[in-house]
Amino acid sequence: MPGAYEKWLVPTVFGPFAVDLAARIAARAPARVLEVAAGTGVLTRELARVVPEAAVTATDLNDAMVALGRTRAPGATWQQADAMRLPFGDAGFDVVACQFGVMFLPDKPAGYAEVRRVLTPDGAFVLNTWSTLATHEFEAAFTATLERIFPTDPPMFLVRTPHGYADPDRVVADLQAGGLRCTSVETVTLEGRAESVAALATGYCTGTPVRAEIVDRGDLAATTATVVRELEAQLGTGPITVRMAAHVVEAVPAR
Repeated sequence: MPGAYEKWLVPTVFGPFAVDLAARIAARAPARVLEVAAGTGVLTRELARVVPEAAVTATDLNDAMVALGRTRAPGATWQQADAMRLPFGDAGFDVVACQFGVMFLPDKPAGYAEVRRVLTPDGAFVLNTWSTLATHEFEAAFTATLERIFPTDPPMFLVRTPHGYADPDRVVADLQAGGLRCTSVETVTLEGRAESVAALATGYCTGTPVRAEIVDRGDLAATTATVVRELEAQLGTGPITVRMAAHVVEAVPAR
């Protein structure tokens, strides 16, 4: 799954937002950055480009993601870590960054309290989280296709998790409960470009947790082929540009 995620989804879906988030972090001129839920390192690579002097520690819960990320962004210090129990001392980082990972925290205020603990008193937490499914053109079409293929029990991972934390007011409240004060919330809409509808659809079927949901319901290869065929009928067979919206949030330790 990490390889499919990196090949088909990172350039189109996550890359544009990594550029945006890294620029915001670079404006703070941090010396020490901790990235949680780093995945295969799309933000990590961008941080190396825009703040090359910073010491970046990249972590993820998934060992396979860490192993691939280490090869893709070798300039960072990589290690497996649970964001709910960060293996770092207090007040060790100027910035903690998280790109599209906070929605996976089982207890968000508790996870944010861990972020606060490892931040310096004048540090900042910079994160983004997807807006509603309707604001992500391709994922909305992809999910509707799965609903047609599996009408009685469609895979709902994208609705439940990536787009399940789309209310910025809830994010701000959870940050406050974790001891962080929100200083900025901005909804950003960007475009991603893929070489083909087939490539992007294959990435979602095989490079995300949707994969396990498909396997639970049927054959992965056959379902992927059906998804590709239906989406090509709607969107064409050539390159595709999709619009996507996310909330970008910045917070600091509450005094």
